[in-house]
Amino acid sequence: MSAFSPHTVDFDAVYQGKPVAEGAGVAFDLAPWDIGEPQPAVVELERDGRFHGEVLDVGCGLGENAAFLAARGHRVTGVDGSATGLEEAARRARARGVEVAFVCSDATSLAELGDRRFDSVLDSALYHCLDDDQRQRYAEALHRVTVPGGQLNLMCFADLDEGVRFPMAVSQENLHANLGTHWDIEEIRRESYTTSLTVDAFTSLGTQSMTDLGFGIDAERARCDDQGRVLGPVWQVRAKRRA
Repeated sequence: MSAFSPHTVDFDAVYQGKPVAEGAGVAFDLAPWDIGEPQPAVVELERDGRFHGEVLDVGCGLGENAAFLAARGHRVTGVDGSATGLEEAARRARARGVEVAFVCSDATSLAELGDRRFDSVLDSALYHCLDDDQRQRYAEALHRVTVPGGQLNLMCFADLDEGVRFPMAVSQENLHANLGTHWDIEEIRRESYTTSLTVDAFTSLGTQSMTDLGFGIDAERARCDDQGRVLGPVWQVRAKRRA
């Protein structure tokens, strides 16, 4: 098992610039998912009208997606299990002049949300951070905190090798198995996820160390955006809450 797994990742440590897990030799200057702006795929989802009413951003991390949605006029609550991440998320939201409610909670229970109900949910790269038992409880928790007909927009690392390999990648079958009890999956399609890492950054962190964490990159096949940031494959799920 790689050091970068659902049971070993210390997200507070990542946000503090420390090694990502006990025994791991890699510490990131920036979290690989911290691009200082919303994920382009989230921007497209918003343009497609996938967010309405009360919006829940689960696993919001440093809050870039939540702040973007708030700036677009949505009422947003961001949830994360990392107090360090939420502190920075709140600071960034204030700096952008937007209002987001941030709540520290375990995503598999969402107990801290109480009896609140949401119309739309965003999960940008949380699902794959859970093991299968946690994914089942997560799907149930999301069902509990959403209204009938609520929409789920989920992106998780895909089990594809397109020059970039992400750790903890999942299959479409896994998504159906763990979400299907509570959610009607309407579409799963391949999408790109923008990282903060360049090809050179991968190399400088050490090929073996990154391999040990579950990352893989083929410099000749890897795709990058116009800023040189590595793009990796994710599954984008569009689902509707089952009554």
